[in-house]
Amino acid sequence: MEVAQEELLTAPKKKETVEVSGSVALLEGLIAEGVDTIFGYPGGAIMPIYDALYDYKEKLNHILVRHEQGGIHAGQGYARSSGKVGVVFATSGPGATNLITGLADAQIDSTPLVCITGQVFAHLLGTDAFQETDVINITTPVTKWNYQVTEADQIPEVLAKAFHIARSGRPGPVLIDITKNAQIQKFDFEGYVKCNHIRSYRPKPIVRNEYAEQAAALINQAKKPFVIWGQGVILGKAEKEFQAFIEKTNIPAAWTILGASAIPTDHELNVGMLGMHGNYGPNVLTNECDVLIAIGMRFDDRVTGRLDKYAKQAKIIHLDIDPAEIDKNVQTTVPIWGDCKETLPLLMNLCHQKKHPEWLQEFKNYQQQENDVVINNELHPQTGELTMGEVINQLNELTNGEAIIVTDVGQHQMVACRYAKFNQTRSNITSGGLGTMGFALPAAIGAKFGAQERTVVSVSGDGGFQMTIQELGTIMQCGIDIKMLILNNRFLGMVRQWQDMFNEKRYSFVDIQSPDFVSVAAAYQIAGKCISERENLQSALKEMLEHKGSYLLEVMVTKENNVFPMVPQGCSVSEIRLK
Repeated sequence: MEVAQEELLTAPKKKETVEVSGSVALLEGLIAEGVDTIFGYPGGAIMPIYDALYDYKEKLNHILVRHEQGGIHAGQGYARSSGKVGVVFATSGPGATNLITGLADAQIDSTPLVCITGQVFAHLLGTDAFQETDVINITTPVTKWNYQVTEADQIPEVLAKAFHIARSGRPGPVLIDITKNAQIQKFDFEGYVKCNHIRSYRPKPIVRNEYAEQAAALINQAKKPFVIWGQGVILGKAEKEFQAFIEKTNIPAAWTILGASAIPTDHELNVGMLGMHGNYGPNVLTNECDVLIAIGMRFDDRVTGRLDKYAKQAKIIHLDIDPAEIDKNVQTTVPIWGDCKETLPLLMNLCHQKKHPEWLQEFKNYQQQENDVVINNELHPQTGELTMGEVINQLNELTNGEAIIVTDVGQHQMVACRYAKFNQTRSNITSGGLGTMGFALPAAIGAKFGAQERTVVSVSGDGGFQMTIQELGTIMQCGIDIKMLILNNRFLGMVRQWQDMFNEKRYSFVDIQSPDFVSVAAAYQIAGKCISERENLQSALKEMLEHKGSYLLEVMVTKENNVFPMVPQGCSVSEIRLK
C-alpha cells in the first residue's frame, strides 16, 4: 500500500544520528558546554576517554597534573577565577579517592566542578575488582550530585544534567562515574542538548516581594544598619547591584574571606573583614548595630563566634539563594530567598537614600585603634625580622591591587586576606570552609588558566607548600606563568599560635623543617630566590613579578609572630583581642 505524499510531509522527521563511542560523546558534550581546559591524570579505567582525547587536542586543552588532588584544586582555581565550571578527569580506585578533599572543599565553598572518573567494567561492579571503589557512596556527602553511568547512551543526558546542577542555584561539585564498557560502547548519537530544567530540582527559590518590603521597612527605620556579605555576591555576579545597594543606603559593609574583592578594598563603605582574624570595628560593632543585613553568606562559626552572644540586639535580614542556610545558625527576622542579583535591586528600590555619618565614624574610630596597636607595626616595622604583613603590603604597591591572590591555609592566609588590596572581583581565591593546606599552588595554576590576562600570585606557608609541591612539575611541563610566594616562618604557624595562646607554649610537633625551596624549584626549571633582609624585599618582589615565566620567591619572616586581632574560640565577637 503506497503512503500518500502528504503523510510523508507531515510525518515527524527522524533525527540524524552518528555512531560514536561513549568517550567521544563525552568530549563532544564538554565542547558544547564551552569547556576549554581539563585538569586530569590518566589511568586504566579511564583510558578509553584519554584515547579519544588524543584526537581532540586542538579543541580541549588537557593539563597533566602530578596528583589528582592537585587536579581538582586546579579545577577549583579555574572556576573561581573564570566563573565557569571546572572540569577534572581521574581514573578509578585511588585516582577517584584522591579527589575527595577537593570535592569536600568545593562543596563547602560552593565551587562549580564536573569531575569525571573512570570505573571498572559494569559486570565487575561489586566484585572488588582491581582499582574498584564504591565512588558513588564515598562521594555522596561531598558532592551536590553524583551519578554512575553504565551504558554509553546515558552519557549525553547525564553530562548535561551535571553541568546544569553544578553551575545553577548555589553552585557545587558534581561527579560522574563512568564504567569502562560505557566509554567503549558505540551508540547512535543524536547530538548534545544542554539541560536547563530538571523536574525535581529547584535551583532558585521563588522571590517573595512581601519579604523585601518588610526588610526595606527595617532598613529605612534603622539608625545603625550594618551589611555583611559573602561569596554569594560574587557567585551571583551581583557585584554592581551590591555596590549600588550600599551606596544608596550608605550602609557600612564588611566581608567574609570568600566575599573579598566583590567591591574594591578602598571603597569608602568597605569597612573590612569579619571573623576570627577580621578587623576590630566590624566584629565589635556587629553586636551594636540595630539591623544586620547578611547577603550571600552562611554565618560560619569563624564569623559569628559564640552564637548565643551574636547580634542579639539586632533585627536580622538574610538574603540567600539556599533556603537551607536561612535560620540554620542565626535566627532571621526577615528572610529573602533568591538570587541576590534579583533580590538586591528589588530591595534597593524599596529603600530610602540615607546617610549615617555618626555610625560610619564609629567604624573609623575602631580602625584607628587597630592601626595604632596592630597594623602599623605589622605593615611598617622599622627593626627586627621581616613580617608577613609588610610582604603583602609591598606586593600591593607593586601590583596596584590588580593581581589575583591565591592563598593556602594558615597565618599567611589570614595576613593576606587582611591586607591584600583588590580592585576587581574574583581576585581573592582561598580555601575557606574546609581550610585545606596545599590548596594554593595547584589552585593558582588553575586560576591562571581561567584568567590568563591577569597576574596570579600564590601565597603559601612553608608547611602547606610541601603538601602539593609536586605540582611544580605541572608548571614545568605546561609552561604556565604564576608567581609563587612562600612566607617561611619555620613553623606550622597557626597551630603554633594556638599552642602559644591556649596551651602555655607547649609547641607540640609544629617546628617543621623544609627543603631548599629555591633548589627544588630549579630542579623543575623554575627560577627563584630566597631573601631574609628588609632592604631586599621590594627589589625581590619586583623581580618576581617582572620575570617572564613562573618564579618562586621565598621570604624568611619572623618565627613567632601572632596574627591579631583575634576572636578566641568560644568567645563573642565583642571579645576580640588586639594583642
